[in-house]
Amino acid sequence: MRTPGRVKEVTSLSNPLVKDIKALALKKYRDREGVFMAEGLKLVLDALDTGWAIRTLVYAKSAGGNTTVERAAARTVAAGGLVLQVSEKVLSAITRRDNPQMVVGIFEQRWLPLHEIQPAGGDVWVALDRVRDPGNLGTIIRTVDAVGAKGLMLVGECTDPFSLETVRATMGSVFSVPLARADESAFLSWREGFSGLMVGTHLKGSVDYRNVDYSGTPVLLLMGNEQQGLPEKLAEACDRLVRIPQAGRADSLNLAVATGVMLYEIRRTALPASHGPSS
Repeated sequence: MRTPGRVKEVTSLSNPLVKDIKALALKKYRDREGVFMAEGLKLVLDALDTGWAIRTLVYAKSAGGNTTVERAAARTVAAGGLVLQVSEKVLSAITRRDNPQMVVGIFEQRWLPLHEIQPAGGDVWVALDRVRDPGNLGTIIRTVDAVGAKGLMLVGECTDPFSLETVRATMGSVFSVPLARADESAFLSWREGFSGLMVGTHLKGSVDYRNVDYSGTPVLLLMGNEQQGLPEKLAEACDRLVRIPQAGRADSLNLAVATGVMLYEIRRTALPASHGPSS
């Protein structure tokens, strides 16, 4: 049973607690502490509702009368977390925004061990090789969530999915999409035991991505680095290399867009046509 947490009021930027939270802007501190920051009351509540462990809840003093905020604070204390009521100046410094969200949560990171991933049936997973851009990674996590894929593997030196920029771009989907990480060697070893269909997009792909049968088997979609695409070793490990045809002058698609195009095709039969409003 966890020890109940504490509530503190903080107004100074030089407070050690504030300095520790600001330090989470750097990956080495996030890695050392095993935590990350998420902004917004809805995201914090969604994370709490889905069982994510919260270390610290930070909220603006002006939001103190909000019953939903106070309920989130009570849940944090009950879980053994720290609650900080801060000035908007402190909140702006923490989030590096002039108009910050009124609530920020510091949560423990979650990583799924690679050996625990055993796709079956119609499961779809995505693997990204050395993805560099936080916006791309966040958008892909959001898209994986949207299409109902099972999770995401990060291969090699990738940008941090728990950076503030990436978490913002996921729009909360970071709390719904299991994440795993591996170097190239470990990923290829795992791939040897994967009996489904591994598909990669590649400039040398001779097959139109729409002409592949993705049904009836687990699918692993492998996408390459933004600048270099898939290296030969990973391309050779794919069962199929496909291309996304283009009619204009552009010679390539943004990584997040290409991943979205692929995922919606792979999941097409699992996503029934809808005639309602979309956004």
